[in-house]
Amino acid sequence: MEHDPGKTSQQELILSGIPAAPGIAMGLAYLYSKQMPHIQMKPIPESEVESEILRLQSAIARAEKELRKILSFAEQKLGPQSAKIFEAQIMILNDQILIGTIEKRIKEELRNSEFIVFDEIGKYRRMMMSATDEYMHERAHELDDVTNRIIRCVQDQKLFSRLEGESIIVSESLAPADTVIFSRNQILGYATDLGGITSHAALLSRSLKIPAVVGLRTATKQIHTGDFIAIDGYGGIIAINPTEETIDGLNRKAQRLKEFEAKLVGIAGLPAETIDHKRYELSANIEFADEIEFAISQGSRGIGLYRTESQLIGRASFPTEDEQAQDYSTVAEGLFPHPVIFRTFDIGGDKISPEPYHEDNPFLGWRGIRVSLERPEMFLAQLRAILRASTRKNVRIMLPMVSRLTEVRRAKEYLKQAKEELKARDTPFDSKIKIGVMIEVPSAALLANEISAEVDFLSIGTNDLIQYMLAVDRGNSAVASLYQDFNPAVLRTIKMVIDGGHKQGIWVGMCGEMAGNPLATVLLVGLGLDEFSVIPSVLPEIKQIIRSIKYKDARKVADKVLTLSTEPEIREYLTTVVKARIPDIPLEEQSG
Repeated sequence: MEHDPGKTSQQELILSGIPAAPGIAMGLAYLYSKQMPHIQMKPIPESEVESEILRLQSAIARAEKELRKILSFAEQKLGPQSAKIFEAQIMILNDQILIGTIEKRIKEELRNSEFIVFDEIGKYRRMMMSATDEYMHERAHELDDVTNRIIRCVQDQKLFSRLEGESIIVSESLAPADTVIFSRNQILGYATDLGGITSHAALLSRSLKIPAVVGLRTATKQIHTGDFIAIDGYGGIIAINPTEETIDGLNRKAQRLKEFEAKLVGIAGLPAETIDHKRYELSANIEFADEIEFAISQGSRGIGLYRTESQLIGRASFPTEDEQAQDYSTVAEGLFPHPVIFRTFDIGGDKISPEPYHEDNPFLGWRGIRVSLERPEMFLAQLRAILRASTRKNVRIMLPMVSRLTEVRRAKEYLKQAKEELKARDTPFDSKIKIGVMIEVPSAALLANEISAEVDFLSIGTNDLIQYMLAVDRGNSAVASLYQDFNPAVLRTIKMVIDGGHKQGIWVGMCGEMAGNPLATVLLVGLGLDEFSVIPSVLPEIKQIIRSIKYKDARKVADKVLTLSTEPEIREYLTTVVKARIPDIPLEEQSG
């Protein structure tokens, strides 16, 4: 990568974010400010109701036309799997219950369509934002894209899509459509203030092989159009006006990355086995059935987390038992003989409450297993649907947001009832289906031994466990830097959970982001983790690391880490260890 030294005359500034798509690029920044529609509630006379509804219908038709063009382009460039994102958005536009509700409100409330669209779809956005799972937060942001597209079309605003020359896009956030549309230009990379690794924009960037860093918080304030910047999509770094030393270092890192990726070719079919022959289960986290093929191609031998609440996206009504059973059966059949773990709904109370519902702190509120146990008919319908999909005996059930042993026991009673109801119908199912718990609340971690005596497996959800343990909302920029995978309290808790599970003779997995962090792999092997469940694209890298180490050495590494007292010490030690064993792995070089 060549650069004119004159461009680095200004002082270098480094911004740290979340690595979303690997790769390194350098070039001129383009600051993309989204044209957010202006939304104002306006009363309309009764005589204009029909014309207002026609205006809405015309806008929806135009929005669908735009999305179908994007869908077609995405299918050609990325394949049908990645393009599924846009099919889901089109489904929202075609949801007759949702659109019918919007039209009915226009008639009854005599208000303009922009406001009603914003308010009605906003109900679903609030439901998603109330979830503890960051995945649902990302889906909420993507629902904004549908809302804004409809409103922009109602207001007859044009869609921006053209850039001149090569650019690194810098924006507050990027919707999936933005990512695909911009890829028609000469895009070198993406950098955003907001977003997480689970966002569809991040997933698309990985598919497009465009480096991306998200969660930078202040990029749009620090970077201007025309600034020369370097983006490290592997380490999560943006360098503004990089020095020649920084440029040389990134070029060397890019070469190491290229060499390391070459070693991953063909690894998908090999076992995740250490040099001294200890094997591990590598699974994938997915949300749609058509992701299965890609996950398996990357070396997945099962699905460690299927988020069933993805069925709720874009729906104005709750899915029926039959609808759920069909979806779950498609996934189970597509994976056979590999296992799939269906996590029961992790949703907030506002999704199922008939009255307006609000919680001051939904993160600590009525959600997950708490909602399921208080709404037994909903819970039983989902359990029956999962059981109906289990006839080939490769289905597992996982309970979210468990904080007490009594919740596990009550859930098992409902599972027993669901089985009895299916028996009464003469409906086949796996009578010995396995049930597990997601350990994401500190109280559940402390009760790991007792909970393990009641279930067949545990899966550690590090994203929320770390936030709860450290009292850090990583979506809050004021404290996000305090979110630490390698905080010694977190690591000792993970060890306690693994030991608690093993003491009761069950396996323990991990389905949070930490499981996909290459810096953590050796440590997690040494701590005794049995299963890694990660986004499909990082499976080859995690497998390569496992195949490059000895279990007995990993045990020594873990023992050493557990004696260290600070996060920077642990991170520095692990970086040294991993680079010594796998010299060409391109790790993030900053300390936390």
